[in-house]
Amino acid sequence: MSIQEALRSTLLDITAVPSPIGEEEALCNVVEDRLRRALGSDAVHRHQHSLVVHAAARPGAPRIGLIGHLDTVRTEHDGPARIEGERLYGAGAADMKAGLAVMLELVDHLDLRVLPCDLSLVFYEREEGPFEDNMLGPLLDRFEALRHLDLAICLEPSDNKLQLGCMGSVHATLRFRGRTAHSARPWQGDNAIYVAIDVLAMLRDRAPHDVVLDGHHFREVISPTMASAGRGRNIVPDLFELNVNYRFAPGRTPDQVVEHLRELVAGRAEVVPTDLSPAGHPHAGHPLVTHLAGCGVAAVETKQAWTDVARFDSIGVAAVNFGPGTQAQAHQRNEYTDLPLLYQGYAILERFLTTLPE
Repeated sequence: MSIQEALRSTLLDITAVPSPIGEEEALCNVVEDRLRRALGSDAVHRHQHSLVVHAAARPGAPRIGLIGHLDTVRTEHDGPARIEGERLYGAGAADMKAGLAVMLELVDHLDLRVLPCDLSLVFYEREEGPFEDNMLGPLLDRFEALRHLDLAICLEPSDNKLQLGCMGSVHATLRFRGRTAHSARPWQGDNAIYVAIDVLAMLRDRAPHDVVLDGHHFREVISPTMASAGRGRNIVPDLFELNVNYRFAPGRTPDQVVEHLRELVAGRAEVVPTDLSPAGHPHAGHPLVTHLAGCGVAAVETKQAWTDVARFDSIGVAAVNFGPGTQAQAHQRNEYTDLPLLYQGYAILERFLTTLPE
């Protein structure tokens, strides 16, 4: 079987196993069984429905980690996992089972005995939810070796572009308070939705803020994303709650961003943080990053979103985003990935892992 046939087969097999967030057990079992057959039981360590794999031990060589999450978002599809032409359809085909397939085929096809690196792989659960529920954090606490990687490569879908750094993300609820009244006599109350008008206008008119680090541009934005109010359709609401998502560049902590949000709101609403995710630095000058950039990646750019690159960065491990999934298809109905990207992504990572300077 050619490597292209193997990649297609593996991606089809794992995409056919549903793994929406919180339901990763079945896929974890499939991946675990395959890795134990390939590497032996001593190399594979399971924690709940996540796996940490020491695929190739090479003391003194660069310590590389390939990182992929098992879960998908809950999307709708008009048929089972399938191949149509040069596309493979199914939940998670792009985000990020294409990356998982590449990880599994690298284990099967590389000669791990002569690999010029110390290679680990991580398959983890609950990435597609809140930061605190993400199981990569507990794995980094439990497996000390992961805290000493020289480079972690998160195989998030990137069209085989090398994406450096990542934005931090703060979700917070803004609570605007008023006073109830009958909607036929609104002057007897204070409509909490109207209380929010000035803050909404401020957010609407606030221009994006660009931050440059290592020659890479990060664009900071604040977006209202959800709103709720009202006790009934004929009652002037006394409470209006607005979720805002503040995407911020490396260089500030989530707590500092929350304080800045409070300054912007200036007492017009209560600010209640609900989900805090740090940002990740680009590490553009890191020698292993420059080596990967020279292995045929489609482009080098900034990651204008959040990924677990930030979690590695927060413990002093350089990390990048690079994956074969079709980026625009992440979280889409009838999600697919383009198979040529799968083949190219494998070839780039094979080249990177086998040509590392010792």
